[in-house]
Parts: sequence; structure tokens; C-alpha cells
Amino acid sequence: MKFAHEFKAALEREGYPQHWLDSAIPYGQLKKVLKKVQRELNDFGLDPETMRQLLSAEATPSAGGSIAMAKYHLDPNKSNLLRPRLTVFVQLEDGVAVDASLSPASRKLLEKLASTMPVLEDGATIRSSSPISDRGNVDPTPISPVAEDAAAPIVEPDQRLQRIEVPLVFDGEFFQVLQTDVASLEILQKEEQESMNASIVQLGREISEVAKPSRYSKSDLSRWREIFELYLDARIFFSSNELDHGTRTSDVALKQLVWFQNEVQKRELRSRFKLASSQGAYKNFLALNATLLQNLKFQEINKRAVTKILKKFDKRTSLGVSRDFPVVVQSVSSMGEAIAKNICAQVSTEVVSQVPRLDDYLCPICFSIAWLPVRLTCHHVFCIRCTVKMQREKKRTCPLCRADVIMEADTTNLDEDLIKFLERWFRKETREKQKANEIERGKELFGESYEHSACRIM
Repeated sequence: MKFAHEFKAALEREGYPQHWLDSAIPYGQLKKVLKKVQRELNDFGLDPETMRQLLSAEATPSAGGSIAMAKYHLDPNKSNLLRPRLTVFVQLEDGVAVDASLSPASRKLLEKLASTMPVLEDGATIRSSSPISDRGNVDPTPISPVAEDAAAPIVEPDQRLQRIEVPLVFDGEFFQVLQTDVASLEILQKEEQESMNASIVQLGREISEVAKPSRYSKSDLSRWREIFELYLDARIFFSSNELDHGTRTSDVALKQLVWFQNEVQKRELRSRFKLASSQGAYKNFLALNATLLQNLKFQEINKRAVTKILKKFDKRTSLGVSRDFPVVVQSVSSMGEAIAKNICAQVSTEVVSQVPRLDDYLCPICFSIAWLPVRLTCHHVFCIRCTVKMQREKKRTCPLCRADVIMEADTTNLDEDLIKFLERWFRKETREKQKANEIERGKELFGESYEHSACRIM
């Protein structure tokens, strides 16, 4: 299937909103303009093979040195719209082009163009194409060779190196259409990101209500904590792993999103919600991820469209714009990545952070919750059991920073604020750790036969 049909089918298949479709790269229109560019170059005798030879060849003026026989510039004007210019340097002897790389038709045409242009004092002349806004009139306007090319050579009167700006029309139209639509894409993505940002803030409020701790068991804190742990493990849109670091492709993101939903279903987390509002919050959470995935797909297909049309431009003209015009490609390719990064960061800040993660409060020695938390002078936190063990073993330095602070720790190093925080958000985990500490202490005092039991009234 040709890409034009594939592009159109992809836009229709994904069910994008109409205002998204209006901002998509007009691949079909660009193909039509490209045909006009190709026809225009052929009319000048500048077929792809001739252009390839000119762009790779060098002319040697009598003043010495060398200069490329053809250059294609994409210079922005005051409005930052690109003004493409095709400049050809021709060696003339008595008004006749002597460049061996030119075909007879090309030599004849360039001789005609050169004959209509004034010869400047240094023997170089230039022809300027009209601005994009005046494409109906292609009469050239002489431009100072110093302003155009400070390295213009001084040549002998009998053999002059003339600089001719080929008056193309449709290449300017091509890049104007492409630039305008890329700018439209950027505006669309900014609007969509703002919309998603607002949804994320609202979702964060919903999660904070359904996941806040409650002494009457009317909270879904543990369910949401497990959901977010799965979500972070899935790394749906962005990975920080060394092997696959960076933004996910839409295919990989879809695969990871499906895995996340399957794991939530497998563990029956939704069916275990105690609050009805948690069901709505979860649906909104999935909808947000679906919107971001759709956005990522839209950016990818438009990036492919830009890359394809620029490669097709090069194939039909040999002007090398894919190499000289990376700004558009980079702009389109970076949009999806930037949005994925920004949205994932905000989801982490506004939504996931509403439910504190156990991994953030583990003792770095025993890797269980740091209970009771002992904050050393160096500010590192360990559980009380590991701290006591280090003191018994006469270990003086902090395992993390090597500061000499272990032996000076006492009850004043207990972090009271952190104790309250852990009791509030990790009630189950702190009770389990407290019980484990008591069992371990009991075995130290009474031997391995010690069995922990709750107090009984006899």
C-alpha cells in the first residue's frame, strides 16, 4: 500500500477528532505541489541527475580556489517563513557555458538566463526569485553579490563565473504549506496538553478523596496503591530503564497499557473498591491514558508523513532538503516525546503522588518499611532494628555516606513526624514491622523457641 493511502486510512481508522484531522499534514496536497516542483525543474533542464551532478561538482574561477556549482538554500524571511533559493554557478566563454556537467538543454537555458542579466564589475551576476507572496510575477531583482556571497570570485573578462538564481516558484509553495501545517500541529498539541493537564489536576483531586486514610475502613488506599505500583511498573509511555530508556512508541505503549489493565483485572482490584467514586476515578484514569496514547499515535503518523514527503522531494529533485531542513522533522518528532514526558511527569506529581509509595520509605539495609524510623545526623533514615544492630557490631559509619554518626544515635534521633506519617499512610505495614521487631527481640532474649502471641486476659 502506498503511504498516501496508508496515511489516509490511519487517520480514518483511529477515530481522531475532526479538529485533529484538520491539523494533520496535507500529504496529498504536498505531493501535488511536489509534482509541480519537479515539472518546473525539468522545464529548466534541471532533472534529478543533472542536479545531483551540479550539487556535487565544483567550479574553479580564474582567481583561484573552488566553489560549488550549485547551492540550494532555505533561508527564513522576517516572518520566519522559508524562502528557498536555487543558485547555479556557470563558467562562460564569450557568452557560452562551458561546464561539462551540464546537459545541452541545461547549458542553453542557463546561457539564456545569463544573457538577460547585467554583468557586475567583478564579472558575477545574480538572479533573485520573487517572494512567496508575489509568486505570480517571477521577474528577477538584481541583488548585490557581496550581500549574497561574500566569497564571490573575481574573474577574468574573457572567462566569467556567473551566479544565477533560478527563478523557481513551486518549491516556495511546497515549503510554505509544510511549514504552516507543522506550526498548526504544534498549536494543536499545546492545546491538547493544556486540556490533559486540567484533566490530570481534577483526577488528582478525585484520587486524594478516595485514597485518603480512614480509621473506619472507608478508604480504597490499599487498592489504589497497588494500582499505581502496577502502573509505574508498566512504564507505559516513558521508560527510565537503561536498556529501553526514553519515550515509548505507540505500539509499545499500547502493549504496556493492555498489560496494566489485565493485571488490575487479574488481581480484582476494581471489584474490591469500597467506594463507588473509586470506579469513576479509575475510568477517568484509563480515559486519560487512552487520550495520551491517541495523541502519541497522531504525532507518529504525522512525523512519518513529513519524513516521507521530504524523502520524496529529494528523490524527485536531488536538492537534499532532508539533510538541510532538519528543523521541521525535529519539530514534529520532538512534539510527541515532549508531551509524553510532560504528561507523565504531571501524572506522577498530581495523581500518583496522592498515594505515597512504600518503596520510598524502605530501610536501605533490610528493605522493609523503616519502622521505627531513626534519622541520623547525616539525615539518612534506617529502621530502629538495623540501627541497634549496627551499634552492637560497633559499626561507626553510615552505610550510605560513610559519616561517623552511628554510635551517637539515641532516642532523640527518632523522627516523630515521619512516625506519624507512616502510621497514617502505612498502617498495615508498620504493624507487621512492629510485630517482626518484637519477634526478633524475643528470640534474642529467650532463644529460638520464643513464640510471639498477643496479650490474653486470664
